[in-house]
Amino acid sequence: GWEVAGREAWREHFSTMRALNLGFGGDSTQHVLWRLAHGELDNVHPKVVVLHIGTNNARHSEATPPQIAAGIRAIIESIHAKAPGAKVLLHAIFPRGAEASDPWRQRCLEINKLLPALADGQRVHFLDLGAKLTNADGTIGKEIMPDLLHLSAQGYGIWAGAIRPKIEALLSAP
Repeated sequence: GWEVAGREAWREHFSTMRALNLGFGGDSTQHVLWRLAHGELDNVHPKVVVLHIGTNNARHSEATPPQIAAGIRAIIESIHAKAPGAKVLLHAIFPRGAEASDPWRQRCLEINKLLPALADGQRVHFLDLGAKLTNADGTIGKEIMPDLLHLSAQGYGIWAGAIRPKIEALLSAP
């Protein structure tokens, strides 16, 4: 969605960074793994890879949270095999559904509990932006996620503003 709802946030935060968006709507872990195995990072030498994946696995598959986390781990391993010098900024799955009690949000939270273990603070860094995308009572406003899943322009602005300092820090770290 960076090319549509997130266009302005991308231009403001990332246009000077030589950033490349390889995300696709509807992606699941197996799609990313296939693209990585079939050349997506060949001859590309990223310093930082921002990884946000898993919500479609949570909603559209019967995979368990540990299986989904294992798929995310496999993506990280593939990224490091293709781009050994890259640091990965791994996101928690964004909240979805209007209320904190939404069953799909709860499923994503189960997966998110497993993701910090994939980060080592050196090559993989974990970031959970869920609190920035929800109201104090845990609800999601339609101004942030109009369909309670996909970000609006305002939501992309929040995302971009939150990750830019992290990306800059990772780019400047040895």
